[in-house]
Amino acid sequence: MEAVIKTGGKQYFVTEGDVISVEKIDGTPDTKIVFDKVLLINDDKDVVLGTPTVKGANVEAKIVDQTRAKKVWGMKYKPKKRYRLKFGHKQPLTTVEIVKISA
Repeated sequence: MEAVIKTGGKQYFVTEGDVISVEKIDGTPDTKIVFDKVLLINDDKDVVLGTPTVKGANVEAKIVDQTRAKKVWGMKYKPKKRYRLKFGHKQPLTTVEIVKISA
């Protein structure tokens, strides 16, 4: 069974057993979470598209780890004013393992 879920402003195509990194979700490792914004479910027989979400569908997952992404560098610059600012950002991420997809 496959599904498309929405979390953190992004969409993810998942199957049972997948391990994905998503925007930070509060919780400690081995905490169960439920994604209820399911946009599509595909079992072997038919495909169910939501308008915008599939009613009564959810995806259960388990938090594996809380990490941070690689550093991304940014720069601010104003011409003729001697203003230059270099900054970095590390996005917090949560690694989750998909346990069960329910239709």
